[in-house]
Formats: sequence, structure tokens, C-alpha cells
Amino acid sequence: MPPLLHPALPLLLSSTLTFRGLRRALCCLPLPAHVRADPLRTWRWHNLLVSFAHSIVSGIWALLCIWQTPELLVEIETAWSLSGYLLVCFSAGYFIHDTVDIVISHQARASWEYLVHHVMAMGAFFSGIFWSSFVGGGVLTLLVEVSNIFLTFRMMMKINNAQHLLLYRVNKYVNLVMYFLFRLAPQAYLTHYFLRYLGQRTLGTFLLGILLMLDIMILIYFSRLLRSDFCPQRVPSQQHKDKFLTE
Repeated sequence: MPPLLHPALPLLLSSTLTFRGLRRALCCLPLPAHVRADPLRTWRWHNLLVSFAHSIVSGIWALLCIWQTPELLVEIETAWSLSGYLLVCFSAGYFIHDTVDIVISHQARASWEYLVHHVMAMGAFFSGIFWSSFVGGGVLTLLVEVSNIFLTFRMMMKINNAQHLLLYRVNKYVNLVMYFLFRLAPQAYLTHYFLRYLGQRTLGTFLLGILLMLDIMILIYFSRLLRSDFCPQRVPSQQHKDKFLTE
């Protein structure tokens, strides 16, 4: 069915509006004093709160999808489940919301890496949504959200200048383990799987291109994470930090 007439469009719209409504609701919560004093930190705090909520829901949801339909791990192109399909629609709605939020908040220049990541993620998810292919790949990709729970929590503590707390020190080691288990490992598995499409003119080849670009971004983020948390003396001080996935 042509995308303009696809029944998934109401799902995407409702998911996007849900995250928009969540952001408005979270804006009513009290802010930490250090965050409240800076408008940029305030925006980033609210943005990360929505990201944190998305990571908790979609990360647990992805694990449940694989537990209920283990075929998604193997038959990445053809395996399908209603729960997995709804999860991909749910997360695509989040990426649409976050892209719009970054643009209308005039943070596109500082957050350009987020925008590039979101465009690539939406391009991959739409293959599962509109063509019902590679839903398993979308679910496996969303295992990264388990890692993002701890990564986003780390970023929120840094924005609040809470790096001196024991909780931050514990989280940075947990975050490192989760980064390996739920970000690097699934990405390597998916890349290995999609290499079979190399040289073909198929949707799998298009997704392989996206995966390879994401591989590069993930390795860059990983190097930043290691420098920031485990080699802080090598991190140059900046008066104005850009909003990277890891900072």
C-alpha cells in the first residue's frame, strides 16, 4: 500500500503527539536549581527527560518482543510480530517528535548529530512500518534503548553538576557494561547480518548503508564516553558544549 494511504500513519501521528504531550507535562515539574538558572540547560533537561522515558519503555518493550518472538533474532528480514511492529511505530514517533523539538527550539546547529542520527533511524524504521520488512531488525536496533537508560541518566547528572556523587560513579561503570551488551553487540550482529546484501540493489543494501554510518557514529560516541568518564584530563574544556549523545 502506498505510504500516503498506509494505516500506520495514525500510529505514527498518535505516538508523536504522545511524546509532545509528555514533554509539555514534564515542563510542569520542578527543576534542579543548577538547571533552572540556565535556559539552555532547562531545554536540555526537558529534552532528556522525554528521551529517558522513551528509553525505559522501548528498551523493556524490545526485550519483551524478543522473549515472546525469538524468531526476530534470526529471521531479521521476514520475522514479524504485532508487538514488534507497534514498538517500531512507537519509537519512530519519538524520533519525529525529537527532531521537531530540536528544530523549533533553535538547537539544530548544536544538536546536528542528533538530527543526522534521527533521520537515519527513521529511514530504517520506515522500511519496517510501510513495507513490513526487517521488523526484526528494527526491534534488535531498539535494544540500544536499554543502554540509553543509563547513558541518558548519566547526561542528566552531568547537566546538574552531580558528577561527584557515588551514584554517578556507579552508573558510569554500569553504563559501560550496558554499552557493550546493548549497543555495540547488537550493532555488530546486525552489521554482520546485513553484509549479505552488499552489492545488491535491494532494501537490505539501503539498510546496510545506514548501519555502516551508525557504526561510525557509535564508535565516535564510545570514544567520547571513555575520554569523558575514564580519561577526563584529556577532554578539552569548552565554554559552550554541544549537545552530543555522549558528552
